[in-house]
Amino acid sequence: MMTASTSPAARPPLASPPALGAERPVAWPRRSVRKLANGMQVVLAESRAFPKIAAHLYIRSGNAVMAHLVPGLADMTARVVRTGTASRSSRRIEEDLRRMGGDLGTFAGADTTAISIAGLAEFSGGLLELVADLARHASFPDEEFERERRQRLESLRVERTTPGFLANERFRRILFGDHPYAIVAPTEDQVAAYRANELVDFYRRHYAPGNALLLVVGDFAIEELFAQIEKIFGPWQAPTPDVLPVPIPPHTHGRRVHLVHLPGSVQTQVLVGNLAITRRDPDWYRLVLANSIYGGAFHSRLVINIREQKGYTYSPRSSLSPLHQHGYFSVHAAVRNEVAAATLTEIFYELDRMRSLPVSAEELDSARSYLSGVFSLGVATQDGVLAQLSNVYLDRLPEDYLETYREKVRALSADDVLAAARRHFDSANAQIVLVGDREQIAGQAALFGPVTNYDAAGNQI
Repeated sequence: MMTASTSPAARPPLASPPALGAERPVAWPRRSVRKLANGMQVVLAESRAFPKIAAHLYIRSGNAVMAHLVPGLADMTARVVRTGTASRSSRRIEEDLRRMGGDLGTFAGADTTAISIAGLAEFSGGLLELVADLARHASFPDEEFERERRQRLESLRVERTTPGFLANERFRRILFGDHPYAIVAPTEDQVAAYRANELVDFYRRHYAPGNALLLVVGDFAIEELFAQIEKIFGPWQAPTPDVLPVPIPPHTHGRRVHLVHLPGSVQTQVLVGNLAITRRDPDWYRLVLANSIYGGAFHSRLVINIREQKGYTYSPRSSLSPLHQHGYFSVHAAVRNEVAAATLTEIFYELDRMRSLPVSAEELDSARSYLSGVFSLGVATQDGVLAQLSNVYLDRLPEDYLETYREKVRALSADDVLAAARRHFDSANAQIVLVGDREQIAGQAALFGPVTNYDAAGNQI
């Protein structure tokens, strides 16, 4: 029998949740921006919370530089760079890292290549010497080159069966046309045709101090670390590469559907979007906020519509991709074949609603709080600070970009969101990519515009 103390009627009413407290200021690490005599830019951010340092040496050349001649060359070069130098074998590099409590990585994207390292602050000199050795004296051992090439071939074979990869590859080709950003990855034949001398040539042309940015965050005194950097990187000499002209991406008119046939697929990968802007555009803050409300956060309109209300998919999302020269806006969802058309209908419904009516005060305030909170969490670690600083200095943003970010987001209005949606959510000319079984989804695809069909290798069928 239920006693009076446990009866629902006897319980006190639930209190309202407490109001959010005032937003706390971000404690930015003290930083210094300098340039060596050889042209290398150096950004140092002093953060003494942990006895570690994290550093990225960025090369302002990525896969786009050679995309039309040797696709993926910057990526393959970066993979092999870390495997040996004139004085260190791959094994010696790993031993040095263990001794210094270090982690090393190399990677390349469309616009940049990077050598990243992190480790105990007491070994800052040794860690930076290793980075400089890789940047200046990489030896490209034949056996390491062949091993990396085999691994890249295996990963490509897996990617060719992955709907998300196939959708992104087709989408980028449609959006960017003859621009190098159109090429996401090489083919297997192109990787098989790589030659070690091509990697060496890319390395010698692009790994240059005048083409480099060194970012270091961690437990150090700025003047002492800068003196180390001058001693370690000052002797580096190499000519800065020329900046080559590239074609302008095409202007698309009208919605078109690009269907990549993946036989037997029980799901359809949906990708919708259009060209947008970079972080340097005055509309960037407005568009970030508009995207958060539309589909860039878990409580966004797109998630509420096609995940919570319709149950079409678990994790729909929209995103902004600000590359250095151009940016793009995209909407992603993986859905059951039978609801591909219904999903597209809701994607466009929510896009057009963003373009037609101002968002509510509640949505606006929630989105501003979300962006501010995510930003604050993102700079709570050395790696987070490093990532944010890289955005500022690689994209050459204003020096106070990070310090004023939350303030500028907080100042945005519903009219700002509406204006950004109308300018940059190009619903009428959006390009649609569907990856799935053509027999299951061809009829649905045709409801949204002219359809072009491709196989998983990218060939039109």
